[in-house]
Amino acid sequence: MLGQGVRIVNVAVIGTGYVGLVTGTCLAHTGNQVVCVDINPEIVAKLNAGEIPIFEPGLAELVRANRAAGRLSFTLDFAPAVETARLIFVAVPTPELPSGHVGMHYVNKVVDDVAGVFRHHPLSRPILVLKSTVPPGTNRRVADRLTAAGCAHVAVASNPEFLKEGAAVDDFMKPDRVIVGVRDSLSAEILRELYEPYCSSDRPFVVMSPESAEMTKYAANAFLATKISFINEIANLCEATGADVNRVREGIGYDARIGTQFLAPGAGYGGSCFPKDVKGLIAVGRRLGVALRVAEAVDAANDVQKELLFTKIYRHFGGEVAGKTIAIWGLAFKPKTDDIREAPALTLIDALLAANARVQAFDPQAMTNVKKLYSDAITYADSPLAALDGADALALVTEWPEFRSPDFHEVRRRLRSLVIFDGRNLFAPQETTLRELGFRYYGVGRGER
Repeated sequence: MLGQGVRIVNVAVIGTGYVGLVTGTCLAHTGNQVVCVDINPEIVAKLNAGEIPIFEPGLAELVRANRAAGRLSFTLDFAPAVETARLIFVAVPTPELPSGHVGMHYVNKVVDDVAGVFRHHPLSRPILVLKSTVPPGTNRRVADRLTAAGCAHVAVASNPEFLKEGAAVDDFMKPDRVIVGVRDSLSAEILRELYEPYCSSDRPFVVMSPESAEMTKYAANAFLATKISFINEIANLCEATGADVNRVREGIGYDARIGTQFLAPGAGYGGSCFPKDVKGLIAVGRRLGVALRVAEAVDAANDVQKELLFTKIYRHFGGEVAGKTIAIWGLAFKPKTDDIREAPALTLIDALLAANARVQAFDPQAMTNVKKLYSDAITYADSPLAALDGADALALVTEWPEFRSPDFHEVRRRLRSLVIFDGRNLFAPQETTLRELGFRYYGVGRGER
């Protein structure tokens, strides 16, 4: 698994969420000795029992294999985990504050705890690696905080993550690029050796200043979010003009300068990255007196787009939504994850409940998380078809592969009225069949207005 000449490194990863758990597990898989630290006893107990608290394809198998090989462990004990580590990855949450700024209290707590350990070990030369998404300038502030605490000997590097939920393991193992922001050549070289097994001529290791590395993360996510909001607005215009957004995105996607990725229209983006990072970038600009008008427009457009499905439902029923039962397929913000943060399905559920409609929902992975929010306010079906029983319409919000080719004759039998609101254009190829079966079909940017 290791490339020739690559050294095995003692690594501590602080935080076992999506980023921390994937990072620690993948680093262990290439031979490094990794210990992951968390403050939640329940999570640590589950991980030590071989249970994975999140759904991420391929991750459970890697965790179990590397635990069995003795390369990966989980603990609540911070000091013993970090004091022998050459690299300490910070992968704790940086939640969005009401102001749009990024909450740094978890990161600052880790920095202070690291200082508490290494002020007593002045001969150690650990590298604190900021993996959490943080505003530009954080690396410098962390370095200053460590210096003030008597730990100027602790180097600070920035190493933003670019993991897609649902494909995080593959993204780590085969990255488009690895970005590292450092101020000293030794840190760069150690991190280069760490990432050597994952990099190649077409998957480069890129060294830059910490500020540039921090900005790269925000710029990448803001640009991808911009593509999504752009095609969503084009889709809305297509509906008004009679154009088909699927043909439009095909036409522009062949332009190599534009490409096809992130040009799928839908009910808006969600998740833990795009919404928070776009707002965080806007907040940084405001703090520095720099207006980010494009980012502000992207954020506003997405807020409106997440209301699209309810608007279509409301208009179809002539405003008489109260008492209607709407079946929802898909609750996670995207397929292959159980993450519901900022999920468009939640916006739809909130609007339906506020309008006194009933909701019957199904998702292959996310229903446990949704139950924590809504309890018995909605009905949770044990299959996609069961969610349709007696419903007045089907709203598809998340494009899980399981939903792609249903038995529409069975769908027709179970629905009380034959209406489909397709928030991801998943059924667009079968639109003719749907209409022949008597369905009213509403897509995004191509369906019935």
